[in-house]
Amino acid sequence: MTGAVRAELVGTGRYTPEKILTNADFEKMVDTSDDWIVERTGIRERHIAESHETIAYMGKIASLQVLEAAGVDVLDLDTIILGTASPDRLLPSNACDLQAVLGAKNAAAFDIGAACSGFLYAANVAQSLVVSGAARNILILGAERLSTIVDYEDRKTCILFGDGVGASLVRPSQNGTRGILSTYMKSDGTLGDLLYRPGGGGNHPPDAQLLEDRGYYINMAGREVFKSAVLCMADACDKALTGAGLAIDDIDLLIPHQANIRILEATRKHVGLPPEKLYVNVDRYGNTSAASIPIALDECVREGRIKPGDHVLLVAFGGGFTWASMVVRW
Repeated sequence: MTGAVRAELVGTGRYTPEKILTNADFEKMVDTSDDWIVERTGIRERHIAESHETIAYMGKIASLQVLEAAGVDVLDLDTIILGTASPDRLLPSNACDLQAVLGAKNAAAFDIGAACSGFLYAANVAQSLVVSGAARNILILGAERLSTIVDYEDRKTCILFGDGVGASLVRPSQNGTRGILSTYMKSDGTLGDLLYRPGGGGNHPPDAQLLEDRGYYINMAGREVFKSAVLCMADACDKALTGAGLAIDDIDLLIPHQANIRILEATRKHVGLPPEKLYVNVDRYGNTSAASIPIALDECVREGRIKPGDHVLLVAFGGGFTWASMVVRW
């Protein structure tokens, strides 16, 4: 491809497990209450994967929905990019496992590790590949089985997380007007130890002690993460709007990473959008990390919340710390 090329998001899909853990279930597991959880997080239930619902399994279902919606054959995929913080296994990449079960034999496949910002990081990379002419049909996913790395004895974190997969396709814009108008991503590794897993990797391989001291699971300094999330998501929104040359009044819908209702509301108020332009589903899914934005995007598309020509602002914040944003003309 030569000349100015715009990339577009086309086709969406999602998969969430049938099993649900409600706040009432957590009242039986740890010292907490429905009122406490709802007041501080907005979460009422979250979907939890069974043993057969691997990321590759869930990702295949979501991916086939995308391909059907976009009218693209699986053999036409030339790239698969999967954002996750909870892969099925450490080697090979989950994207390669998904490629195998999809039968996408003509694609290159790789993972992105940007935690909750993973889907937007994947979209940013995909856009660059399309604009450069290196690829034409790129499947991007945010996919998590966080239930496998959650400490269900830690009442501060276990109530937060759920499982699921969301997906979309990035390709050259068919009419040159719709598509990705701006992208932004950033990170600050000095804050990594505020949201992390102490062990399980090469620096502290799995052993009996790792399980005994709970070092295998997610650790989070909630108050510090909250403060950084609000500041960084506000920064990302501002940067994306500036990059797109739009004012906040031009935005029809804000889809933020679904981490916590208070973070969502703080982000909405910062940019100055009315409540009806904020999409919220954290009450039904909890924090699904990289999967939260594409799951929400698919819901919005299939429910008619996003119409052709709408401007949609996507923004995320995650462990690393990472943050990212994107403005899309649908």
